[in-house]
Amino acid sequence: MILGIAKALLWIIELGLAALVGYLLLLTVCALFAPRRTPPRGEPPDRRFLILTPAHDEEKLLPELLDSLAALDYPGELYQVHVVADNCTDRTAELARERGASVHERTDPDLRGKGYALNWLLERLRPQLAMRGDQELALVILDADSLVSPGFLTVMDARLARGERAIQAYCAVRDPERSWTVSLRYAALAVLHYLRPQGRMALGASAGLKGNGMVFAADVVAQREWSASLVEDIAYHMALVLGGERVTFAPDAVVWAEIPSTLGGSQSQNVRWERGRLEMLRTYVPRLLREAARRPSYVLMDAAIEQLIPPSSVLAGASIVAGVAALLLRAWGAAIVAGGLVLGQAIYLVAGLLLARAPGRVYLALVYAPALIAWKVWLYVRVLLGRDRQGWVRTPRE
Repeated sequence: MILGIAKALLWIIELGLAALVGYLLLLTVCALFAPRRTPPRGEPPDRRFLILTPAHDEEKLLPELLDSLAALDYPGELYQVHVVADNCTDRTAELARERGASVHERTDPDLRGKGYALNWLLERLRPQLAMRGDQELALVILDADSLVSPGFLTVMDARLARGERAIQAYCAVRDPERSWTVSLRYAALAVLHYLRPQGRMALGASAGLKGNGMVFAADVVAQREWSASLVEDIAYHMALVLGGERVTFAPDAVVWAEIPSTLGGSQSQNVRWERGRLEMLRTYVPRLLREAARRPSYVLMDAAIEQLIPPSSVLAGASIVAGVAALLLRAWGAAIVAGGLVLGQAIYLVAGLLLARAPGRVYLALVYAPALIAWKVWLYVRVLLGRDRQGWVRTPRE
């Protein structure tokens, strides 16, 4: 009796995992056929961009971002860089001014985080947002620890000219070959930040926002405040799709972001992400499903599904545990299904690396994947049990 119940429970779990993996494979196939280049506009650019960068003690990496912005192949008179030196105790403001950025110094130790900094800056820039003249205006949000591709604004200008109103760039990892940890994080983000948005574009869904490399028509931002959530980008995306907007994806506009070289250095960032994701799941998935029932929409359904899919390492770990359980229970059919789940995720991962043109060392680092899976599952369980409840914590810089 107990054995039968255990096998039935295992099958239920595997069917749930199969639904998630099947959807990822659908996105994989669709991503193979999605356009990877933005057609040129064909006219001289005339759109103005305001580039907004929240920065908390970023003297190490902010200068590199500002140097890469100075090298953009876009008319310099058509974009301005605004840096929020948010509760800084170092030379962030000074170094930003030296490189020509407009610097806004904010001090509020009780309201810390990206959402608060962006809302404060947007309020200061409201007169500029209202004085567009004959030129269109768009806003770019970049993290201070990033670099951008030279054609970033040219690509975004072409997409805005054809009517796109909210656009996400491809957020890649800087220097992915410097450690096996960074290589594996590159792999995980290749599927999350490249393959899945590409698949969603082919299916007509919304690409989602990744917190960095986001571009908006000015009136989109003027209508909504940024959330103080731990994952303010996801919260903003949920508000957009519920309001009838759709985020598109620009794979040829690239932002390279810095991540820590060790798992220990990544822990606070990952805890913040997973706590925020669980908050979004509880807050927005029921609303998305209710709204999709009221006005059927694939965009709304896909946005809900995206929140239900756990991190890749957790999904892989659950599939492996299901396979081990099937062998222990001698449930051979379930063991075959578990093997298929692992194979499906391997295909999804390799396809993402190929689409993102990952360097060879990233493939070699996959031999360390079991260590990353174990670490991420341990961290995820701690978050589920409420063991890690810190608020916003800055990711260590190297």
